[in-house]
Amino acid sequence: MADPDEFLFMIDVDDTLLDNDRFAADLTARLEQAFGRQERERYWRIYDERRERLGYADYLGALQTFRLHNTDELNLLKTSQFLLDYPFAERLYPHALAVVRHLRSMGGAIVLSDGDIVFQPHKIWRSGLWDAVDGRVLVYLHKERMLDVVLRHFPARRYVMLDDKPQLLAAMKRRLADCLTTVFVRQGHYAAEAANLALDPAPDMAVDRIGDVLRFSRSDFEPASMAPGRPR
Repeated sequence: MADPDEFLFMIDVDDTLLDNDRFAADLTARLEQAFGRQERERYWRIYDERRERLGYADYLGALQTFRLHNTDELNLLKTSQFLLDYPFAERLYPHALAVVRHLRSMGGAIVLSDGDIVFQPHKIWRSGLWDAVDGRVLVYLHKERMLDVVLRHFPARRYVMLDDKPQLLAAMKRRLADCLTTVFVRQGHYAAEAANLALDPAPDMAVDRIGDVLRFSRSDFEPASMAPGRPR
């Protein structure tokens, strides 16, 4: 068990610190260039089926299945290399690393992500986020269901979660109540899809860009300074 932090900032990765939509668009373009439109569509059908069945994004597993009915071994190997060598550090949102440093100046900070156990940690490492939090990284299938484990690893007086999925923030808030401040980062397609949802509870705070968090001081995350869901 780690020493308790006064504040612990828990930060999501995809579409919160890192533009995963841009990565998906680049992968789409790569697949179409290498295999054509029909095969590109087949890959994403496999990906969607696996995500529905497994509960997480599985880019590598989808490529393994995609391979079964594709004999273009050279381009399959190049696509594998594309995934492993992808420049995730170039897909960090502006000021993402500065935000991590800023939050660390006010308390502890961890990366708390959903995903598979191989590619998602690889992405976090390649992006520079692993080093930014000194390896304090947790990756789960459904992180909102793992809060007891997270709190056991990283005890704190107060928790702050920054994420692009307001439904997930609401689930975490229902579990941790006033011990948790939720920050909705309105970036990426999940945030856009949630624009008209009625959320209970609403996020405590909302920002349009992760870089906006640089304006916050620690007192902004205290309950007395917040009105539910207000933009900052």
